[in-house]
Amino acid sequence: MNRVNNQQGFTLLEMVCVIALIALMAAVLLPFLPQHTSRARLQAYALEAAGLLKADRNAAIARRADVSTLVDPPSRAIRSGVSSQFLRIPDDVRFDALLPQTCRHRAALSAISFFADGMSCGGTIALARLDTTYEIRVNWLTGRIEIVNRSTRSN
Repeated sequence: MNRVNNQQGFTLLEMVCVIALIALMAAVLLPFLPQHTSRARLQAYALEAAGLLKADRNAAIARRADVSTLVDPPSRAIRSGVSSQFLRIPDDVRFDALLPQTCRHRAALSAISFFADGMSCGGTIALARLDTTYEIRVNWLTGRIEIVNRSTRSN
């Protein structure tokens, strides 16, 4: 009575080896996959930029002194005029700024300036990716900062 044991299948060791190989390949290849800015992350950048501008406006009012936020599209950065806050915009996001050339009879020098009375010389920062654009607008008269969604996506 010879029993023939013809069970077919995979051993646990074989399964662990296959999973380990897949994990190793994923660990090596994942950093090379392109990282794109999502719509939600684009909105987060717009909110961060508006928050930085609002903080500088509030600091100008609290300190009773002018504060200028540097907006530098070529280096893809927005820098606070009073703190070490810094916002870097990724390369896959289109970053444009419409800024005044002069502010209170002085060169504006790529900045949005806020004054002790809450006013500003104004400006607009646009962040766009594919079919979504967020504009961060600074009102010159009131210094109010608002975010406007300019999506071209149809509903």
